Amino acid sequence: MMNSGSVIQKSPDIMGGTPVFRGTRVPARTLIDYLAGGQTVDAFLDDFPTVTREQIVQFLEEQNK
Repeated sequence: MMNSGSVIQKSPDIMGGTPVFRGTRVPARTLIDYLAGGQTVDAFLDDFPTVTREQIVQFLEEQNK
């Protein structure tokens, strides 16, 4: 999940190593929590505009491999 082509990055310098969407400080776990709580991708994008729809799609595809 954390390979160099991944939309998720993990670095001790960013959010203490929490996996985040590349180029943001938005934890990937936040998207999972939104979806598990019945929220939509659009609601997530509204609340976290630094994350792109393409990043979300790629992240979800990576999770299904």
